[in-house]
Amino acid sequence: MTDLWTRLAAVEARVRQAVEKKLAGDPSPDDPFRGLYLTPEAVRRVLDPRPDPDVLVPAEPGSRLSTVAERFRLDALDVELLLVVLMPDVDARFERLYGYLNDDVTRRRATVGLALELCGLPQAGTGRFRFDAGSRLVAGGLVEVREPDLPALSRPLRVPDRVVAHLLGHDPQPDLVRVVTGEPKSGFVRRVGDALRAGIGPIHLRGEGGAHVATSALACAGLDAVVLDVAALVDRDHPALDAVVREARLRGAGLVVGPVELLVPAKTRLLRELAAHDDLPLVLHGRQHWDPHWTDRPVVPVTVPPDDREPPDSALNGYRLGADETRHVVSVATGLAALDGRPVADEHLRAGVRARNGAGLDRLARRITPSVGPDDLVLPDATRRQLDELVLRARHRDRVLGSWRMRPGGGRGRGVVALFAGESGTGKTMSAEVVAAEIGVDLYVVDLSTVVDKYVGETEKNLERIFTEAAGVHGVLLFDEADAVFGKRSEVKDARDRYANVESAYLLQRMESLDGIAVLTTNLRSNVDEAFTRRIDVIADFPLPDRVQRLALWDRCLGTAMPRGDDLDLEFCAERFELAGGSIRSCAVTAAYLAAAADRPLAMADVISAVHQEYRKLGRLVLPNEFGPYCP
Repeated sequence: MTDLWTRLAAVEARVRQAVEKKLAGDPSPDDPFRGLYLTPEAVRRVLDPRPDPDVLVPAEPGSRLSTVAERFRLDALDVELLLVVLMPDVDARFERLYGYLNDDVTRRRATVGLALELCGLPQAGTGRFRFDAGSRLVAGGLVEVREPDLPALSRPLRVPDRVVAHLLGHDPQPDLVRVVTGEPKSGFVRRVGDALRAGIGPIHLRGEGGAHVATSALACAGLDAVVLDVAALVDRDHPALDAVVREARLRGAGLVVGPVELLVPAKTRLLRELAAHDDLPLVLHGRQHWDPHWTDRPVVPVTVPPDDREPPDSALNGYRLGADETRHVVSVATGLAALDGRPVADEHLRAGVRARNGAGLDRLARRITPSVGPDDLVLPDATRRQLDELVLRARHRDRVLGSWRMRPGGGRGRGVVALFAGESGTGKTMSAEVVAAEIGVDLYVVDLSTVVDKYVGETEKNLERIFTEAAGVHGVLLFDEADAVFGKRSEVKDARDRYANVESAYLLQRMESLDGIAVLTTNLRSNVDEAFTRRIDVIADFPLPDRVQRLALWDRCLGTAMPRGDDLDLEFCAERFELAGGSIRSCAVTAAYLAAAADRPLAMADVISAVHQEYRKLGRLVLPNEFGPYCP
């Protein structure tokens, strides 16, 4: 700060000298109309030769002014011009003085011509080009040239408020970015930091946790990180990007940008402009592979190893969360816990994870927030064990498939795929909802009617959109009645068979590279192609319930809130009516409506009538020996 005021005092001395000269040669200093016209005497003064340039004083080493000069590659003349333009922002007296020197009391800032004059430069010389759009002062965002329609020498100059604040020792949290001081680490992160320190870059980090690795690597290089809000930048005009680059330079920090997928293809220009700043440490990150055509400058692509992702809170194990996502989840969970009036619990954290999901996949699939748990299922023990195995795989896949590399090579993803096979109504969809609840994510049910298309290639495009959106979502993807798209390949007899097999081949490859959790359901397991079966991690069979399970289903579906009549015989229903769980639930709801219409407790007659209706829906015969004494 001392250096800045010393340098500004030198500028003030030159301004005083200029004012004294102007006063000494002014024929009418008390003229109330001065500044509104130009006298012949004033014309002769304009034609007088200019004084010799003053000696430029170098900035004091280590000061903010000298640091700005170094980071923006300013020479001594650039610094002097910057100080001249800065004066009205730090001393209000210079507004009036500059108005007098401009011969116009309304123009209270330095113009291009006045700045050149105060630095002893000829107005027709090369000094005027220090304020061109490509100059270090203007392109670096240190000086703004206003009113471009005026003649070049009359254009007013201004130092942006952010630059003034920095020179005066204040660095507020800026718009569009946040400033992060990372924590130095060893291993891969330190190697990236060493590369940045050596001037290698830009670097693109591909994989989960790229933002955290970027800030930690910059910390290893001794730099803070200016993290760009890419989503906000997409909606801004070009000048916002200049302000971001200026912020990084003012702080002597590296710039972290990502995920880059949000900028391509519509905003690829911004990536190209960012990469053009070869003096700025730049780290990009995202899930996609880097496309060398995005920038003219070569970018070094690096894949983030699984071990170097930021470990989340222990309660968030099993979720693939980066540093930013973890902060967001914890913040949302804290707010939800405060609304509940109790400490943060696992359900709050899980709700925070679900809150991270965008609406992109909602347009392609139906989102279900789980409202059931394992106790709501009535299944054989073998099926329950298979569901438990699916949950176990989902929670520990990063360690087993990532850190322990149990699925190496071949471009294989770290996804978990399950097949639920069984007749309609045996609990496949409900079980998928329970799995999602156990993992702590939402269930996304894909509507295959919106996926399958009769035109060649359209089904693959629809599925690719679903898989792409699902990659950024914490959820379980459910393909109900999946044999419609995952069916067996057939012998090629015509063009339709060939294209159908191409569709199946695409699905095989896409399921192999899946990074999420997918559940396929089918009514007939033999309909699913064996090649898909080989790629499935868990296969759960859902048989029709036996008598004991049917009794439990009847009791659970009727619930505890509805009054029951004395003649209700659920043992008889479980013994005689071989129905799946979905059909039993349908019967229970129909019987409840009949009891409500009669305004009485649920009676056995209501249940028998409901079962009779369900038989007709299923196309089954009503046999007297099956209904016994209740035969309608």
